[in-house]
Amino acid sequence: TINYMDRQVIGILAPTLGKEIGWNEAQYAKIVLCFQLAYAIGMLLAGGIIDRIGTRLGYSISLAIWSLAAMAHGLARSVTGFAAARFSLGLGESGNFPAAIKTVAEWFPRRERALATGIFNAGANVGAIVAPLAVPWITLNWGWQKAFYATGAIGMIWLLFWHRIYHRPHEHPRLSKPELDYIMQDAAEPSTKVPWLPLLGYRQTWAFIVGKFLPDAVWWFYLYWTAKFLDKNFGISLSKVSLPLITIYLMADVGSIAGGWFSSNLLKRGWSVNAARKTAMLVCASLVVPVTFAGMTKDLWTAVFLIAVAASAHQGWSANIFTLVSDTFPRRAVGSVVGIGGMAGAVGGMVLSATIGVILQRVGSYMPIFCIAGSAYLLALLVIHILVPQMEPVKIDLPAPEEESNTHEDQS
Repeated sequence: TINYMDRQVIGILAPTLGKEIGWNEAQYAKIVLCFQLAYAIGMLLAGGIIDRIGTRLGYSISLAIWSLAAMAHGLARSVTGFAAARFSLGLGESGNFPAAIKTVAEWFPRRERALATGIFNAGANVGAIVAPLAVPWITLNWGWQKAFYATGAIGMIWLLFWHRIYHRPHEHPRLSKPELDYIMQDAAEPSTKVPWLPLLGYRQTWAFIVGKFLPDAVWWFYLYWTAKFLDKNFGISLSKVSLPLITIYLMADVGSIAGGWFSSNLLKRGWSVNAARKTAMLVCASLVVPVTFAGMTKDLWTAVFLIAVAASAHQGWSANIFTLVSDTFPRRAVGSVVGIGGMAGAVGGMVLSATIGVILQRVGSYMPIFCIAGSAYLLALLVIHILVPQMEPVKIDLPAPEEESNTHEDQS
């Protein structure tokens, strides 16, 4: 939730800051691109780091960096200043999702991970709902700088709670043995660390890369351009943007949990992992298609509804594409694979951001962009199915550790 609050502030304030700082569409695209570049670099490194130093410490470092970077936006007074702040924010935030997916892999048996992922992923949409409520009010009463200071400070407060509360299952002081046995019910896994480079040799890694590269690019568009789109096409000012954005991300919240529940429910009914995950992703990809018409409609709430359905479907897709990693890779490799895919998603966002800047500068219309958004998911699913016709656990060919400690520690 905090992660997405900090990430979305600039998207909500983009029309206001554009007038105050004086940036054009191309310059704003470059500011967004700086975040995505740093996010891509950080994702490549963060997953492996978190796999090595552990979720508790790795997430603490990530949270501290991005919270300070979020507050630094309040000091920026130029395009260059905002670009530097966004770059720092991207580096810090890159640790969030690798840590989250690894946490789910540590704390949930395989058959429950899609729903658990959907629930935590819904937190992103809570942040995207809270930000439109809080940011305009803070900005109109105390100025845009205070909006960045306030949202960044919340992360530093949460850091204290996270570091005190979180432990791995076998280290948790209040976890009973039956609970630990339930969490560890899947087959035991060796604890040898996995370098990220060999992971590129697996088709499952490339399937995840494709599943992030195309859809994530579209999600970046929703985050950073929706407020600008509503302002340009319907004249929605900062004081009135809250309700449309809240509607979009409330529906996205529903999609995140529903997408995870749907495939988990199919598994409980006896479906294979391959059929359950891909069926859920096909439903989500199909629901995205109508967003193609969002740039053509003249009615505000029709456009909001189309974007909201697409955002909901994206989050359902995300719950399942993330779970593909913990379905197919051992726990010791989850953070690294998520980091690689996250980097691909950020690179996809960079490519689309640069494209959006060019389209809006030259054409001035959002219609071509929504056409890209409507087709990206079906294309991604087709490539995933070609790469991995049957999803099966990956056997990573690395030597097992010479000495093993207790069973639960090795499993985690």
